[in-house]
Amino acid sequence: MPDAHNIIENFIDGKYQAPVNNNYLDNIEPATGLIYGQIPNSDVADVEQAVTAAQQALPAWRALDLEQRADYLIAIAQEIENQLESLALAEATDNGKPVALARMVDIPRAASNFKFFAHACSQFASESHAIANSAINYTLRQPVGIVGCISPWNLPLYLFTWKIAPALAAGNCVIAKPSEVTPKTAAMLGAICQKVGLPNGVLNILHGSGASTGSAICNHPKISAISFTGGSATGAAIATQLAPKFKKLSLELGGKNPALIFDDCNFENTVAEVFRASFANQGQICLCASRLYIQRGIYEKFKTALIAKAQALLPQDPLLNDTKMGAIVSKDHLEKVLGYIDLAKQEGGTILAGGEQVHLSGRCQQGYFLQPTIIEGLSNNASCNQQEIFGPVITLQVFDTDEQALALANESQYGLAATIWTQNINRAHQLAEQVNTGIVWINCWLLRDLRTPFGGMNHSGVGREGGLEAMRFFTEPKNVCIKYSAT
Repeated sequence: MPDAHNIIENFIDGKYQAPVNNNYLDNIEPATGLIYGQIPNSDVADVEQAVTAAQQALPAWRALDLEQRADYLIAIAQEIENQLESLALAEATDNGKPVALARMVDIPRAASNFKFFAHACSQFASESHAIANSAINYTLRQPVGIVGCISPWNLPLYLFTWKIAPALAAGNCVIAKPSEVTPKTAAMLGAICQKVGLPNGVLNILHGSGASTGSAICNHPKISAISFTGGSATGAAIATQLAPKFKKLSLELGGKNPALIFDDCNFENTVAEVFRASFANQGQICLCASRLYIQRGIYEKFKTALIAKAQALLPQDPLLNDTKMGAIVSKDHLEKVLGYIDLAKQEGGTILAGGEQVHLSGRCQQGYFLQPTIIEGLSNNASCNQQEIFGPVITLQVFDTDEQALALANESQYGLAATIWTQNINRAHQLAEQVNTGIVWINCWLLRDLRTPFGGMNHSGVGREGGLEAMRFFTEPKNVCIKYSAT
Protein backbone atom coordinates (compact mmCIF):
# COMPACT_ATOMS: atom_id res chain seq x y z
CA MET A 1 0.00 0.00 0.00
CA PRO A 2 1.17 3.58 -0.63
CA ASP A 3 2.31 5.74 2.26
CA ALA A 4 0.38 8.80 3.37
CA HIS A 5 2.66 11.12 1.38
CA ASN A 6 1.40 9.58 -1.87
CA ILE A 7 -2.31 9.92 -1.13
CA ILE A 8 -3.65 12.76 -3.26
CA GLU A 9 -6.59 14.92 -2.21
CA ASN A 10 -8.98 17.16 -4.08
CA PHE A 11 -8.24 20.91 -4.17
CA ILE A 12 -11.47 22.82 -3.45
CA ASP A 13 -11.87 26.43 -2.33
CA GLY A 14 -8.12 26.82 -1.95
CA LYS A 15 -7.73 23.81 0.36
CA TYR A 16 -6.91 20.12 0.00
CA GLN A 17 -9.60 17.75 1.23
CA ALA A 18 -10.60 14.11 1.08
CA PRO A 19 -13.45 13.04 -1.19
CA VAL A 20 -16.90 13.11 0.39
CA ASN A 21 -17.47 9.43 -0.38
CA ASN A 22 -14.02 8.45 0.95
CA ASN A 23 -13.47 6.29 -2.16
CA TYR A 24 -10.01 6.07 -3.69
CA LEU A 25 -8.37 4.68 -6.82
CA ASP A 26 -4.89 3.19 -6.99
CA ASN A 27 -2.19 5.15 -8.78
CA ILE A 28 0.28 2.87 -10.56
CA GLU A 29 3.78 3.77 -11.73
CA PRO A 30 4.07 2.54 -15.35
CA ALA A 31 7.80 1.86 -15.14
CA THR A 32 7.39 -0.56 -12.23
CA GLY A 33 3.80 -1.76 -12.53
CA LEU A 34 3.45 -1.14 -8.78
CA ILE A 35 0.94 0.91 -6.79
CA TYR A 36 2.65 3.99 -5.41
CA GLY A 37 -0.28 6.21 -4.45
CA GLN A 38 -4.02 6.71 -4.29
CA ILE A 39 -6.35 9.38 -5.61
CA PRO A 40 -9.96 10.30 -4.84
CA ASN A 41 -12.71 8.90 -7.01
CA SER A 42 -14.83 12.02 -6.66
CA ASP A 43 -18.53 12.15 -7.42
CA VAL A 44 -21.44 14.60 -7.58
CA ALA A 45 -21.00 15.62 -3.93
CA ASP A 46 -17.42 16.78 -4.53
CA VAL A 47 -18.43 18.57 -7.72
CA GLU A 48 -21.19 20.34 -5.79
CA GLN A 49 -18.65 21.57 -3.24
CA ALA A 50 -16.36 22.80 -6.01
CA VAL A 51 -19.18 24.58 -7.82
CA THR A 52 -20.27 26.29 -4.60
CA ALA A 53 -16.71 27.54 -4.08
CA ALA A 54 -16.50 28.72 -7.68
CA GLN A 55 -19.83 30.56 -7.42
CA GLN A 56 -18.59 32.44 -4.36
CA ALA A 57 -15.31 33.36 -6.06
CA LEU A 58 -16.70 34.28 -9.48
CA PRO A 59 -18.01 37.84 -8.93
CA ALA A 60 -14.72 39.16 -7.55
CA TRP A 61 -12.57 37.24 -10.04
CA ARG A 62 -14.46 38.38 -13.14
CA ALA A 63 -14.46 41.99 -11.85
CA LEU A 64 -10.70 41.97 -11.25
CA ASP A 65 -8.62 44.31 -13.39
CA LEU A 66 -6.97 42.50 -16.31
CA GLU A 67 -3.52 43.45 -15.04
CA GLN A 68 -4.22 41.91 -11.64
CA ARG A 69 -5.60 38.75 -13.18
CA ALA A 70 -2.54 38.53 -15.42
CA ASP A 71 -0.25 39.00 -12.40
CA TYR A 72 -1.67 35.85 -10.81
CA LEU A 73 -1.07 33.86 -14.00
CA ILE A 74 2.50 35.14 -14.29
CA ALA A 75 3.14 34.23 -10.65
CA ILE A 76 1.86 30.69 -11.29
CA ALA A 77 4.13 30.39 -14.33
CA GLN A 78 7.15 31.53 -12.32
CA GLU A 79 6.44 29.05 -9.55
CA ILE A 80 6.09 26.22 -12.08
CA GLU A 81 9.53 27.18 -13.36
CA ASN A 82 10.87 27.28 -9.80
CA GLN A 83 9.61 23.73 -9.24
CA LEU A 84 10.80 22.39 -12.60
CA GLU A 85 12.78 19.48 -11.20
CA SER A 86 10.14 18.20 -8.77
CA LEU A 87 7.37 18.56 -11.35
CA ALA A 88 9.42 16.79 -14.04
CA LEU A 89 10.19 13.91 -11.68
CA ALA A 90 6.51 13.61 -10.74
CA GLU A 91 5.50 13.62 -14.42
CA ALA A 92 8.02 10.92 -15.34
CA THR A 93 6.98 8.77 -12.38
CA ASP A 94 3.27 9.17 -13.05
CA ASN A 95 3.28 8.91 -16.84
CA GLY A 96 6.32 6.78 -17.67
CA LYS A 97 7.81 9.38 -20.01
CA PRO A 98 11.56 10.12 -19.87
CA VAL A 99 12.32 12.63 -17.15
CA ALA A 100 14.51 14.51 -19.64
CA LEU A 101 11.48 14.99 -21.90
CA ALA A 102 9.35 16.24 -19.01
CA ARG A 103 12.15 18.59 -17.98
CA MET A 104 12.70 19.92 -21.50
CA VAL A 105 9.13 20.02 -22.87
CA ASP A 106 6.20 19.31 -20.54
CA ILE A 107 6.94 21.50 -17.56
CA PRO A 108 8.36 24.51 -19.47
CA ARG A 109 5.32 24.41 -21.75
CA ALA A 110 2.98 24.40 -18.74
CA ALA A 111 4.66 27.60 -17.54
CA SER A 112 4.46 29.07 -21.05
CA ASN A 113 0.72 28.43 -21.15
CA PHE A 114 0.17 30.69 -18.15
CA LYS A 115 2.58 33.32 -19.45
CA PHE A 116 0.98 33.40 -22.87
CA PHE A 117 -2.59 33.82 -21.68
CA ALA A 118 -1.54 36.32 -19.04
CA HIS A 119 -0.54 38.54 -21.94
CA ALA A 120 -3.34 37.41 -24.27
CA CYS A 121 -6.11 38.58 -21.95
CA SER A 122 -4.90 42.19 -22.19
CA GLN A 123 -4.60 41.97 -25.99
CA PHE A 124 -8.05 40.46 -26.55
CA ALA A 125 -10.00 43.13 -28.41
CA SER A 126 -13.66 43.14 -29.43
CA GLU A 127 -15.31 44.50 -32.55
CA SER A 128 -17.37 47.55 -33.35
CA HIS A 129 -19.54 48.17 -36.41
CA ALA A 130 -20.83 51.59 -37.38
CA ILE A 131 -24.10 52.12 -39.24
CA ALA A 132 -23.54 55.35 -41.14
CA ASN A 133 -25.22 58.39 -39.52
CA SER A 134 -27.42 56.08 -37.45
CA ALA A 135 -25.87 53.85 -34.81
CA ILE A 136 -22.88 51.95 -33.61
CA ASN A 137 -22.69 48.31 -32.52
CA TYR A 138 -19.96 47.07 -30.26
CA THR A 139 -19.25 43.60 -28.87
CA LEU A 140 -18.64 42.80 -25.23
CA ARG A 141 -16.70 39.63 -24.45
CA GLN A 142 -17.79 38.42 -21.03
CA PRO A 143 -16.67 35.34 -19.06
CA VAL A 144 -18.82 32.25 -19.48
CA GLY A 145 -18.92 31.78 -15.71
CA ILE A 146 -17.97 28.38 -14.29
CA VAL A 147 -16.27 26.05 -16.76
CA GLY A 148 -15.17 22.42 -16.67
CA CYS A 149 -11.73 21.46 -18.01
CA ILE A 150 -11.00 17.75 -18.50
CA SER A 151 -7.53 16.76 -19.70
CA PRO A 152 -5.79 13.52 -20.78
CA TRP A 153 -2.90 11.45 -19.48
CA ASN A 154 -0.32 11.76 -22.26
CA LEU A 155 0.90 15.33 -21.55
CA PRO A 156 -0.54 15.76 -18.07
CA LEU A 157 0.44 19.23 -16.81
CA TYR A 158 1.10 20.55 -20.33
CA LEU A 159 -2.50 19.97 -21.50
CA PHE A 160 -4.09 20.58 -18.08
CA THR A 161 -2.73 24.14 -18.05
CA TRP A 162 -3.48 24.60 -21.78
CA LYS A 163 -7.17 24.66 -20.77
CA ILE A 164 -6.99 26.24 -17.33
CA ALA A 165 -4.84 29.24 -18.26
CA PRO A 166 -7.16 30.75 -20.92
CA ALA A 167 -10.24 29.98 -18.85
CA LEU A 168 -8.83 31.90 -15.89
CA ALA A 169 -7.45 34.68 -18.10
CA ALA A 170 -10.92 35.26 -19.54
CA GLY A 171 -12.35 35.73 -16.03
CA ASN A 172 -13.95 32.34 -15.43
CA CYS A 173 -13.71 30.06 -12.42
CA VAL A 174 -12.65 26.50 -13.21
CA ILE A 175 -13.54 22.98 -12.12
CA ALA A 176 -10.67 20.91 -13.54
CA LYS A 177 -10.19 17.16 -13.74
CA PRO A 178 -6.88 15.59 -14.75
CA SER A 179 -6.71 12.02 -15.96
CA GLU A 180 -7.00 9.55 -13.12
CA VAL A 181 -4.00 7.77 -14.66
CA THR A 182 -1.66 10.75 -14.20
CA PRO A 183 -2.89 12.96 -11.34
CA LYS A 184 0.30 13.99 -9.56
CA THR A 185 1.33 17.25 -11.24
CA ALA A 186 -2.28 18.48 -11.29
CA ALA A 187 -2.38 17.95 -7.52
CA MET A 188 0.90 19.86 -7.18
CA LEU A 189 -0.61 22.77 -9.13
CA GLY A 190 -3.02 23.33 -6.24
CA ALA A 191 -0.14 24.00 -3.86
CA ILE A 192 1.36 26.40 -6.39
CA CYS A 193 -1.93 28.31 -6.48
CA GLN A 194 -1.90 28.48 -2.69
CA LYS A 195 1.66 29.78 -2.68
CA VAL A 196 0.98 32.62 -5.12
CA GLY A 197 -2.25 33.58 -3.35
CA LEU A 198 -4.74 32.76 -6.11
CA PRO A 199 -8.15 33.59 -4.57
CA ASN A 200 -9.92 30.58 -3.09
CA GLY A 201 -12.43 28.90 -5.35
CA VAL A 202 -11.09 30.33 -8.61
CA LEU A 203 -9.43 27.01 -9.53
CA ASN A 204 -10.75 23.73 -8.12
CA ILE A 205 -9.08 20.41 -8.98
CA LEU A 206 -11.05 17.18 -8.66
CA HIS A 207 -9.65 13.70 -9.16
CA GLY A 208 -11.39 10.53 -10.24
CA SER A 209 -12.65 8.43 -13.12
CA GLY A 210 -14.44 9.73 -16.16
CA ALA A 211 -17.55 7.77 -15.30
CA SER A 212 -17.77 9.23 -11.80
CA THR A 213 -16.00 12.60 -11.71
CA GLY A 214 -15.97 13.57 -15.38
CA SER A 215 -19.64 12.81 -15.86
CA ALA A 216 -20.60 14.79 -12.76
CA ILE A 217 -18.65 17.82 -14.01
CA CYS A 218 -20.17 17.63 -17.49
CA ASN A 219 -23.72 17.34 -16.23
CA HIS A 220 -23.73 19.90 -13.42
CA PRO A 221 -26.26 22.60 -14.36
CA LYS A 222 -24.11 25.47 -13.05
CA ILE A 223 -21.11 24.54 -15.23
CA SER A 224 -21.71 26.40 -18.48
CA ALA A 225 -18.90 25.15 -20.72
CA ILE A 226 -16.82 21.99 -21.07
CA SER A 227 -13.37 21.76 -22.65
CA PHE A 228 -12.36 18.12 -23.10
CA THR A 229 -9.29 16.46 -24.57
CA GLY A 230 -9.28 12.69 -24.96
CA GLY A 231 -10.51 9.80 -27.06
CA SER A 232 -13.06 10.24 -29.83
CA ALA A 233 -15.49 7.71 -28.33
CA THR A 234 -15.55 9.59 -25.01
CA GLY A 235 -15.91 12.88 -26.84
CA ALA A 236 -18.90 11.53 -28.75
CA ALA A 237 -20.52 10.40 -25.49
CA ILE A 238 -20.00 13.83 -23.93
CA ALA A 239 -21.47 15.55 -26.99
CA THR A 240 -24.51 13.27 -26.86
CA GLN A 241 -25.08 14.03 -23.17
CA LEU A 242 -24.58 17.77 -23.42
CA ALA A 243 -26.36 18.61 -26.68
CA PRO A 244 -29.78 18.91 -24.99
CA LYS A 245 -28.24 21.05 -22.23
CA PHE A 246 -26.91 23.68 -24.68
CA LYS A 247 -23.53 24.03 -22.96
CA LYS A 248 -20.54 25.40 -24.83
CA LEU A 249 -18.39 22.47 -25.85
CA SER A 250 -14.82 22.15 -27.11
CA LEU A 251 -13.59 18.66 -28.02
CA GLU A 252 -9.96 17.94 -28.92
CA LEU A 253 -10.01 14.26 -29.82
CA GLY A 254 -8.00 11.57 -31.55
CA GLY A 255 -5.78 11.50 -34.59
CA LYS A 256 -4.40 9.13 -37.19
CA ASN A 257 -1.89 11.48 -38.66
CA PRO A 258 -0.32 11.00 -42.11
CA ALA A 259 3.25 11.89 -43.05
CA LEU A 260 3.75 12.46 -46.80
CA ILE A 261 7.42 11.88 -47.61
CA PHE A 262 8.54 12.82 -51.12
CA ASP A 263 11.72 11.73 -52.86
CA ASP A 264 12.98 15.32 -53.05
CA CYS A 265 12.96 15.74 -49.27
CA ASN A 266 16.07 16.59 -47.27
CA PHE A 267 16.71 12.92 -46.58
CA GLU A 268 18.75 12.93 -43.37
CA ASN A 269 16.72 15.64 -41.69
CA THR A 270 13.45 14.02 -42.72
CA VAL A 271 14.44 10.62 -41.36
CA ALA A 272 15.38 12.17 -38.03
CA GLU A 273 12.28 14.34 -37.73
CA VAL A 274 9.81 11.72 -38.95
CA PHE A 275 11.27 9.24 -36.49
CA ARG A 276 10.84 11.78 -33.69
CA ALA A 277 7.30 12.51 -34.86
CA SER A 278 6.53 8.80 -34.77
CA PHE A 279 7.95 7.75 -31.42
CA ALA A 280 8.19 10.83 -29.17
CA ASN A 281 6.62 10.19 -25.77
CA GLN A 282 6.30 6.50 -26.74
CA GLY A 283 4.01 7.55 -29.62
CA GLN A 284 1.51 8.81 -27.05
CA ILE A 285 0.90 12.26 -28.50
CA CYS A 286 -2.25 12.96 -30.48
CA LEU A 287 -0.07 14.74 -33.06
CA CYS A 288 2.34 11.84 -33.65
CA ALA A 289 2.72 10.61 -37.21
CA SER A 290 1.37 7.06 -37.44
CA ARG A 291 0.74 6.55 -41.18
CA LEU A 292 3.91 7.07 -43.23
CA TYR A 293 3.44 7.39 -47.00
CA ILE A 294 6.81 7.31 -48.77
CA GLN A 295 7.42 8.00 -52.45
CA ARG A 296 8.69 4.99 -54.37
CA GLY A 297 12.04 6.52 -55.35
CA ILE A 298 13.28 6.58 -51.72
CA TYR A 299 11.00 3.99 -50.14
CA GLU A 300 13.56 1.23 -49.53
CA LYS A 301 16.30 3.62 -48.42
CA PHE A 302 13.96 5.46 -46.06
CA LYS A 303 12.55 2.24 -44.65
CA THR A 304 16.03 0.90 -43.95
CA ALA A 305 17.02 4.09 -42.14
CA LEU A 306 13.88 4.02 -39.97
CA ILE A 307 14.41 0.37 -39.04
CA ALA A 308 18.00 1.07 -37.96
CA LYS A 309 16.88 3.93 -35.72
CA ALA A 310 14.04 1.86 -34.25
CA GLN A 311 16.34 -1.04 -33.43
CA ALA A 312 18.74 1.35 -31.69
CA LEU A 313 16.06 2.99 -29.53
CA LEU A 314 15.76 0.86 -26.43
CA PRO A 315 13.21 1.57 -23.68
CA GLN A 316 14.77 2.36 -20.30
CA ASP A 317 13.83 3.45 -16.81
CA PRO A 318 12.21 6.86 -17.39
CA LEU A 319 13.87 8.31 -14.30
CA LEU A 320 17.35 7.97 -15.84
CA ASN A 321 18.57 11.23 -17.34
CA ASP A 322 19.76 9.63 -20.60
CA THR A 323 16.52 7.72 -21.30
CA LYS A 324 15.03 8.49 -24.73
CA MET A 325 12.07 6.11 -24.53
CA GLY A 326 10.15 5.32 -21.37
CA ALA A 327 7.15 3.19 -20.43
CA ILE A 328 3.66 2.88 -21.87
CA VAL A 329 1.29 4.70 -19.52
CA SER A 330 -0.63 1.68 -18.16
CA LYS A 331 -1.04 -2.07 -18.37
CA ASP A 332 -4.39 -1.71 -20.11
CA HIS A 333 -2.94 0.60 -22.72
CA LEU A 334 0.05 -1.68 -23.31
CA GLU A 335 -2.33 -4.58 -23.92
CA LYS A 336 -4.36 -2.44 -26.31
CA VAL A 337 -1.27 -1.54 -28.36
CA LEU A 338 -0.05 -5.16 -28.40
CA GLY A 339 -3.53 -6.17 -29.55
CA TYR A 340 -3.25 -3.90 -32.57
CA ILE A 341 0.16 -5.37 -33.42
CA ASP A 342 -1.36 -8.86 -33.36
CA LEU A 343 -4.23 -7.61 -35.50
CA ALA A 344 -1.77 -6.19 -38.03
CA LYS A 345 -0.20 -9.63 -38.40
CA GLN A 346 -3.64 -11.17 -38.95
CA GLU A 347 -4.40 -8.58 -41.63
CA GLY A 348 -1.25 -9.41 -43.56
CA GLY A 349 1.22 -6.92 -42.14
CA THR A 350 4.92 -7.60 -41.72
CA ILE A 351 6.66 -6.45 -38.55
CA LEU A 352 9.88 -4.79 -39.69
CA ALA A 353 11.04 -3.73 -36.24
CA GLY A 354 9.85 -4.15 -32.66
CA GLY A 355 6.42 -5.58 -31.95
CA GLU A 356 7.30 -7.12 -28.60
CA GLN A 357 7.02 -6.11 -24.97
CA VAL A 358 10.38 -5.32 -23.38
CA HIS A 359 11.21 -6.73 -19.95
CA LEU A 360 13.81 -4.72 -18.05
CA SER A 361 15.69 -5.72 -14.93
CA GLY A 362 15.88 -4.13 -11.52
CA ARG A 363 13.12 -1.84 -10.33
CA CYS A 364 11.47 -1.84 -13.78
CA GLN A 365 11.14 -5.61 -14.20
CA GLN A 366 7.32 -5.40 -14.01
CA GLY A 367 7.04 -2.21 -16.07
CA TYR A 368 5.07 -1.59 -19.25
CA PHE A 369 7.72 -1.22 -21.94
CA LEU A 370 7.36 -1.76 -25.69
CA GLN A 371 9.78 -1.69 -28.59
CA PRO A 372 9.33 0.94 -31.32
CA THR A 373 7.30 -0.94 -33.92
CA ILE A 374 7.29 -0.54 -37.72
CA ILE A 375 4.74 -2.40 -39.86
CA GLU A 376 4.67 -2.85 -43.63
CA GLY A 377 2.29 -4.49 -46.07
CA LEU A 378 -1.11 -3.37 -44.77
CA SER A 379 -3.82 -1.97 -47.01
CA ASN A 380 -4.89 1.59 -46.33
CA ASN A 381 -8.23 0.41 -44.95
CA ALA A 382 -6.65 -2.03 -42.49
CA SER A 383 -7.46 -1.47 -38.82
CA CYS A 384 -3.97 -0.24 -37.97
CA ASN A 385 -4.26 2.43 -40.66
CA GLN A 386 -7.75 3.55 -39.70
CA GLN A 387 -7.98 3.26 -35.91
CA GLU A 388 -6.01 5.27 -33.39
CA ILE A 389 -3.43 3.08 -31.64
CA PHE A 390 -1.77 5.86 -29.62
CA GLY A 391 1.48 4.05 -29.06
CA PRO A 392 4.92 3.48 -30.61
CA VAL A 393 3.53 1.86 -33.77
CA ILE A 394 3.79 3.19 -37.33
CA THR A 395 2.83 1.76 -40.72
CA LEU A 396 4.64 2.27 -44.02
CA GLN A 397 3.10 2.48 -47.49
CA VAL A 398 4.50 3.44 -50.88
CA PHE A 399 3.04 5.96 -53.32
CA ASP A 400 3.97 7.25 -56.76
CA THR A 401 2.16 10.54 -57.41
CA ASP A 402 1.06 13.57 -55.45
CA GLU A 403 -2.57 12.69 -56.16
CA GLN A 404 -2.12 9.18 -54.79
CA ALA A 405 -0.41 10.48 -51.64
CA LEU A 406 -3.24 12.94 -51.03
CA ALA A 407 -5.92 10.29 -51.54
CA LEU A 408 -4.22 7.92 -49.10
CA ALA A 409 -3.78 10.67 -46.50
CA ASN A 410 -7.42 11.76 -46.70
CA GLU A 411 -8.82 8.24 -46.46
CA SER A 412 -9.47 8.52 -42.72
CA GLN A 413 -12.25 9.39 -40.30
CA TYR A 414 -9.77 11.59 -38.44
CA GLY A 415 -8.35 14.95 -39.40
CA LEU A 416 -6.03 16.34 -36.75
CA ALA A 417 -2.54 16.87 -38.19
CA ALA A 418 -0.37 16.04 -41.20
CA THR A 419 3.27 16.51 -42.09
CA ILE A 420 4.58 17.07 -45.62
CA TRP A 421 8.24 16.55 -46.44
CA THR A 422 9.37 18.06 -49.73
CA GLN A 423 11.60 20.79 -51.18
CA ASN A 424 8.97 21.65 -53.80
CA ILE A 425 7.25 24.75 -52.41
CA ASN A 426 4.38 24.63 -54.92
CA ARG A 427 3.62 21.04 -53.98
CA ALA A 428 3.82 21.90 -50.28
CA HIS A 429 1.29 24.74 -50.56
CA GLN A 430 -1.10 22.79 -52.78
CA LEU A 431 -1.13 19.70 -50.57
CA ALA A 432 -1.42 21.76 -47.39
CA GLU A 433 -4.61 23.29 -48.77
CA GLN A 434 -6.06 19.95 -49.87
CA VAL A 435 -5.21 17.62 -46.99
CA ASN A 436 -8.15 17.27 -44.60
CA THR A 437 -6.50 18.13 -41.29
CA GLY A 438 -6.67 21.08 -38.93
CA ILE A 439 -2.88 21.36 -38.69
CA VAL A 440 -0.24 20.92 -41.39
CA TRP A 441 3.51 21.00 -40.75
CA ILE A 442 5.84 21.29 -43.75
CA ASN A 443 9.39 19.98 -43.23
CA CYS A 444 8.92 20.09 -39.46
CA TRP A 445 6.81 18.62 -36.67
CA LEU A 446 5.41 20.00 -33.43
CA LEU A 447 6.77 23.46 -34.11
CA ARG A 448 4.14 25.34 -32.12
CA ASP A 449 3.16 28.99 -31.96
CA LEU A 450 0.63 29.42 -29.17
CA ARG A 451 -1.16 32.16 -31.12
CA THR A 452 -2.35 29.72 -33.78
CA PRO A 453 -5.63 27.73 -33.75
CA PHE A 454 -5.21 24.14 -32.58
CA GLY A 455 -7.63 21.33 -33.36
CA GLY A 456 -8.90 18.96 -35.99
CA MET A 457 -11.70 17.99 -38.34
CA ASN A 458 -14.19 15.14 -38.43
CA HIS A 459 -13.62 12.63 -35.59
CA SER A 460 -10.63 14.65 -34.39
CA GLY A 461 -12.81 17.17 -32.64
CA VAL A 462 -15.07 20.19 -32.52
CA GLY A 463 -13.75 23.73 -32.15
CA ARG A 464 -10.24 25.07 -31.75
CA GLU A 465 -7.92 25.81 -28.84
CA GLY A 466 -5.05 28.26 -28.58
CA GLY A 467 -4.64 32.01 -29.00
CA LEU A 468 -7.76 34.03 -29.68
CA GLU A 469 -9.73 30.83 -30.35
CA ALA A 470 -9.37 29.83 -26.69
CA MET A 471 -10.27 33.30 -25.46
CA ARG A 472 -13.37 33.26 -27.66
CA PHE A 473 -14.45 29.87 -26.38
CA PHE A 474 -14.19 30.92 -22.74
CA THR A 475 -16.21 34.11 -23.30
CA GLU A 476 -19.71 34.91 -24.49
CA PRO A 477 -20.09 37.68 -27.09
CA LYS A 478 -22.76 40.27 -26.43
CA ASN A 479 -23.70 42.85 -29.05
CA VAL A 480 -24.65 46.34 -27.84
CA CYS A 481 -26.35 48.71 -30.30
CA ILE A 482 -26.54 52.43 -29.61
CA LYS A 483 -28.66 54.67 -31.83
CA TYR A 484 -27.40 58.20 -32.29
CA SER A 485 -29.50 61.04 -30.91
CA ALA A 486 -31.42 63.01 -33.51
CA THR A 487 -29.86 66.43 -34.34
